[in-house]
Parts: sequence; C-alpha cells; structure tokens
Amino acid sequence: MGDIALDRRAFLTGVGGLAAGAAAASLTGCETRTGRSAAESSRVLVVRNFGGSYGEANRKAVYDPFTRETGIRITVVDFGHEQMLAQIKEGRPRFDVMDIDMSNLVLFEHEGASEPLDYGRLKNTRNAGIAQSLLTPNGVGKSYWASVLAYRTDAFGRRKPESWADFWSLRRFPGSRALQGEVDWPELEFALLADGVPLDRLYPLDVDRAFKVMDEVRGSVRTFWEYGAEPGELLSRGSVMATSTWAGRLQSLLGRGAPLAYEWNGARRQSNGFGIPKGSANPDAAYRLIDFALRPEVQAHMARLYPDGPVVPAAYGYLTESTAVHLASTPGHLLSGFDLDIDWWLENRDAVTRRWQEWTRT
Repeated sequence: MGDIALDRRAFLTGVGGLAAGAAAASLTGCETRTGRSAAESSRVLVVRNFGGSYGEANRKAVYDPFTRETGIRITVVDFGHEQMLAQIKEGRPRFDVMDIDMSNLVLFEHEGASEPLDYGRLKNTRNAGIAQSLLTPNGVGKSYWASVLAYRTDAFGRRKPESWADFWSLRRFPGSRALQGEVDWPELEFALLADGVPLDRLYPLDVDRAFKVMDEVRGSVRTFWEYGAEPGELLSRGSVMATSTWAGRLQSLLGRGAPLAYEWNGARRQSNGFGIPKGSANPDAAYRLIDFALRPEVQAHMARLYPDGPVVPAAYGYLTESTAVHLASTPGHLLSGFDLDIDWWLENRDAVTRRWQEWTRT
C-alpha cells in the first residue's frame, strides 16, 4: 500500500508531463516491443505493478503458479503513471497488463489509454459477488485496502477511540494527531463522519462543511504523513497519540508488541485492479492472467502474503479467521466502512486538492 503512493502523488497533480515521461520511458526500458518476436510475445507476459513486498507477494501467489499452469512466463516492470501514459500514446506500451489502483484505471479509460474489457473472457467474474463498482468498462478490481484510525493503546487511560468523532474529540482523547498529506486523496470523509454524516450519505461531499470540521482539529495536527510507514513510526515514538493510516502498515509493529491498535469503524476503502493498455502486444495472455488472479483460491493465497482484501467473497472460505480479521473486505468491515467514490474525486480533484494543500500549510 505504501508503494501505491509513488504513482498516486503524480496522479493527484494531474496527468501532465507526458513528453518528459516518454523520454524517461525510452531510457528506462525493460523488454521493448521491437525486441520481441510474435512467438516470444505469446510466451512472455509483461505486467506492470509497483514492486516491493506487493510485487513479491504477486510473484509467489499469482505469477509463479500461473506460469506453472500455462507455461507463460511473467516479466514485471514498474513504470510510473506518466511513463505508462506516454508509452501508450506513442502506440508502444512496454507492458501487457496494468496492475494499478482503480482511480488510475478510470483515468486511463477517460484518456482512451486502455482497452475495453471483454467480460465474456473473464469467467471468474461471473456470479462471483464482485462489487459492481469494481467491474468497470476498462478495469476490474483485484484487491481492497483501507485507510483507518490508529492510536496508542496507552494514551487515553482505559478509553479507546472507536470512531472519527472520537478522533476529533480532543477533550475526551487529548494529544497530538497526524493526518495524511498529499500522498492520497484528502481525508475529508473522516471529518464529515466525525460531524455525524452517515456512511451512506457521504457523497457528494459537502466540502465547505468538511473543511469547517477540519479546522476544529487543525491545532492538534502535528504533521501530515507522506509515506506508508510514517504513521506507525509517529505512534511508536509517541510523537502523536492518534492518526489515520493504511491498515496493513501496522501489522509488523503489532507483531512486535507495540502498544498500538486500529479501528475499522469508518474505514475508507479503495481498490487495486487490472487493466489492459491500448496496444497491448499480448491481450490473450493478459486475459488469462487476470482471470487466473480472480480465482477464489488464488485471491486467498495473495491475501495470506499481503494484507489486501480479496474482491471475490468466496476467497474467505480459504482463509483463517486470524488472517481475515486484518483484511478490508471481510463482511463486518464492509459494513462498518465505505468505498471512496472515484467519480466524485475525479470530477472535483483539482479544486479540492488545491484547497487541501492551502489548508495544510496554514
């Protein structure tokens, strides 16, 4: 989840810079299309993901088993958002499958940079219970992650914050706070939840109301975090008593006995997904990989290795309760949180992000 931030920061500032991206892409290359024969292309599939522990989990849970079953080898590249768009617009994408967040997949659709999906070729999406919002024309969801409220368990006596209203209650839960900076969408939804807006009435966001509520806590916000591990570090040092965080990033600290906890109530869910770039050299193998990755048992294997929740509900039949409790898409967590409205944020991105940046600097 921390790696998602690398592309998201560029995404939030707009598409822009395509010429620079194209130049960088020409210097970065892994395998180029001109260097792959048709026969080789049919046996090698180039997947773009953001690497790190996420990439390694995909290798073990998805790519290696897929290769053993099909004989198709997987090569992984990690092109940035602008590089990807530049390559596609040149008609020479150096990747066959995109593994990126759903916000980017919708943007790529708007840019005409991805292929419409033929869901008839994705049999594991049929009657699988995948949320309709993740079955978009040019992208299909593959995993859930979430932003949640985290806190020190030794900070508030016997009390523990159980909602964003508690996070905003400086009288009952005194101490410094942290909120997310420019690494992802501004956390306006949390302010509205703290002010009593129901989960199912968040959108369209009342931006003026949200910033008014944000003002109430601004004096106690010590910092705005900019990378996935930072909230856990801030809490562990005692620099803040409560913060927003990406849920999976606290697991290693909790495993070492750190006095930390997090709360799923009011969690903001987002998703990663698959798409096929316009001009992909190997769409047949791309469809095979995407369909393979949506098998319930494969989804479960991935969730054991990386703390993102499956999009296929049947995957939970392969997971233990001790694993499922940490995932954003367990049934209970689905009820207590909400899905970020991608369309609303895309429509309002520029104006709200500018206002957010000004607010954080006051």
